[in-house]
Amino acid sequence: MLGIHDFWLFLGSALLLNVAPGPDTAYVVGRSMQLGWRGGIAAMLGSSTGCLMHVFGSAVGLSALLAASAAAFTVVKWIGAAYLCFIGITMLLTRQSDHAAEAAGRAAPASLRRAFWQGALTNMLNPKVALFFLAFLPQFVDAEGRAMRWINRALGGMFVLFGVRLAALQAR
Repeated sequence: MLGIHDFWLFLGSALLLNVAPGPDTAYVVGRSMQLGWRGGIAAMLGSSTGCLMHVFGSAVGLSALLAASAAAFTVVKWIGAAYLCFIGITMLLTRQSDHAAEAAGRAAPASLRRAFWQGALTNMLNPKVALFFLAFLPQFVDAEGRAMRWINRALGGMFVLFGVRLAALQAR
């Protein structure tokens, strides 16, 4: 199945990791309390979209880049921190009447859309999640499978790019 071995172990591990409390769970619970079940579903779908982006990033080697480059990790970390502060400040400055209208079940589609995208961006801008996927996913990829060939190509291309960049650096 696309080069995946121990699929049921992978599926069980993935389910256990998803039910463990963390920032995504806190975000979904908060949006559920604020916007009702629709807001919770929108936040959950957004967080899940962020996870899928991390899976894609792991497959094409972006997570390896974050693991190898302290500068890239720091940039993503600071962007993520700034985004979380932005969301927090926005929530702190929201008027009570806005919360009351949304809590009464009259959440506008814009609020649900915002809950989805905030969930996705909160997850995607967390570099620790990217490193987790980098460590977790390769355990279940069969080295002889089709997926491993593409991972090797992506990582190989990245190493060639790093080599060319290193060769182009001037000594100071």
